[in-house]
Amino acid sequence: MIVDTMENVTLLGAGEVTAATLAEALTLAPNLVAADGAAAKALSFGHLPTAVIGDLDSIDGASREKIPADRLHLVAEQESTDFEKCLAAVSAPLILGVGFMGARLDHELAAYNALVRHPDRRCILIGPVDICFHAPPELLLEVEPGARVSLFPMAKVTGRSEGLHWPIEGLRFAPDGRIGTSNAAHGPVRLEFDGPGMLVILPRQALRAAITALGAVAT
Repeated sequence: MIVDTMENVTLLGAGEVTAATLAEALTLAPNLVAADGAAAKALSFGHLPTAVIGDLDSIDGASREKIPADRLHLVAEQESTDFEKCLAAVSAPLILGVGFMGARLDHELAAYNALVRHPDRRCILIGPVDICFHAPPELLLEVEPGARVSLFPMAKVTGRSEGLHWPIEGLRFAPDGRIGTSNAAHGPVRLEFDGPGMLVILPRQALRAAITALGAVAT
């Protein structure tokens, strides 16, 4: 474990992210970790990451000179993305990922795959419009009536719901079969799943509700 902390972590990727989005994440998760080349983005926004993790093939020389050597952590294997390397190497109550949604589609899909491959990590990805996280076995979402609640399976999953316009009980979800996008809340939504593999996608305004649903605390 490279970063083992009781403080929430903001994990920065090299994709599209604004200074305002990063600042919002840092108010909730003040420990900044950069995935490889995202170190340059952190520095450009005036932040020195506590750790840079990855295969370090994307970080530029100028960034290397500004970041202390003991904060650069090489993970040399090439079987996983830098985002997955970070998920595997960071232990924290909550991880907020910014810069992983809304840019290259292949990188975004790889990030969703990593969320499912590491279901023990409480990680929420924050994009320009939506947030996304892997569903635990049970969760309660305190969202407003009419809020969009989308479910996208990355494996075969079944479950139950309360508070959704279209209940999910009796449905068999699969990435190549039934999906559950564009559902809507009547109010608070309770979800239960019989196994891992379900991604929950909510409007960005529901970030704090998602944090609470995952049993985490915004620091």
